[in-house]
Amino acid sequence: MVIERANAKINLTLNVLNKRSDGYHEVDMVLQTIDLADTVSLEETPGEDITVDATVGNIPLDHRNLAVVAAEVFRHHSGLKRGVHIHIQKQIPVAAGLAGGSADAAAVLRGLNRLWGTGYRVEQLAQWGVEIGSDVPFCVVGGCAVAQGRGERLTPVYHSLRPWVVLVHPAVYVSTSEIYGSWQTMKEPVIAEACNEEVVRALEAGEYARVQNALRNDLAVVACSLYPEVELLRSRLERTLQVSVHMSGSGPTLFTLAPTHTVARRMYNTLRGFLKEVYLSRFTSL
Repeated sequence: MVIERANAKINLTLNVLNKRSDGYHEVDMVLQTIDLADTVSLEETPGEDITVDATVGNIPLDHRNLAVVAAEVFRHHSGLKRGVHIHIQKQIPVAAGLAGGSADAAAVLRGLNRLWGTGYRVEQLAQWGVEIGSDVPFCVVGGCAVAQGRGERLTPVYHSLRPWVVLVHPAVYVSTSEIYGSWQTMKEPVIAEACNEEVVRALEAGEYARVQNALRNDLAVVACSLYPEVELLRSRLERTLQVSVHMSGSGPTLFTLAPTHTVARRMYNTLRGFLKEVYLSRFTSL
């Protein structure tokens, strides 16, 4: 058996540039791995079946699960037709804008590479990840990166900042396709290059406050318009914590950064007084 951590990500920036001819949207964003993670266990089984189970009941356990798709993609490229059982111990909230499904898929690619001793480089696994989902290549590599195209073109960002992250997952389901579909009518002027450059420079300089002030997500205004409860919660969090609160991905997860564990724990304890799904995490690499 092989066990892999499947780390979540947050968007430090998310700039939507345009809609592509293939139906996807061109994005330009800065992604950061955090230590909130699922645990993915892989065990070879007789025959050729790919099976999966999980500790939660709100994810599919068939070909719709990206972990299963990842195993199929790995077998296709490696030429191996062995069976495998995948067990997912979920910690990352589902459909939250934190790439939980993509992280599980990335863990399967890395895990099968170890389980079957195939020795592929992580860069190769990341290339295969494009076939599974836009966030999978980043989740394979982890760390911090500027992600462009659909999210598959990665430029690593090297920094030593390790701020804490306080996350809140609202009790609301948001439709990623609806949010992207509505972006065209609500979009703001594109300032992707300047936005990303400021965040990257602040990270590389180790300037926490500058990073916090530069965070931006083009989809936040769309999500908050379509789902007013997200905006109401964001406003309440900002009033309560007296800090800026941001959205990851297409939402609905909201987060803020904290410079120390003491500050982060104080925020966490305050929010746990009236919210159920609050998470305390930290910047990390894989």
